[in-house]
Amino acid sequence: QVQLVESGGGLVQAGGSLRLSCAASGGTFSLYTMGWFRQAPGKERDFVATISWSGGRTYYADSMKGRGTISRDNAKNTVYLQMNSLKPEDTAVYYCAAGLFLVNTIVTTTSSYGYWGQGTQVTVSS
Repeated sequence: QVQLVESGGGLVQAGGSLRLSCAASGGTFSLYTMGWFRQAPGKERDFVATISWSGGRTYYADSMKGRGTISRDNAKNTVYLQMNSLKPEDTAVYYCAAGLFLVNTIVTTTSSYGYWGQGTQVTVSS
């Protein structure tokens, strides 16, 4: 059983940056593919970025390409999401997720991830 705790959210002006962190415990972190998702009020939870267990593969939603960087530190059991050039439409609750997959694959579907954090609010003002 993996527990995930996100941090780093907050209020930022458009054009600013935030670095989200997700600390994992209770499992072998290095075995898990990690993902970031977000959910705006009244909308579905959407994929943002994912990173393979080794860190060797990353993938981003079109909305985050060129502005976000996902990374992980397996020694610290932590995954990060650096977001730059933030826009008001990035406002959402950001969730960290972990999934165990048989191969070092990229997975973007919400339902594929078995473990979720409680979320951290990101608000971007115009």
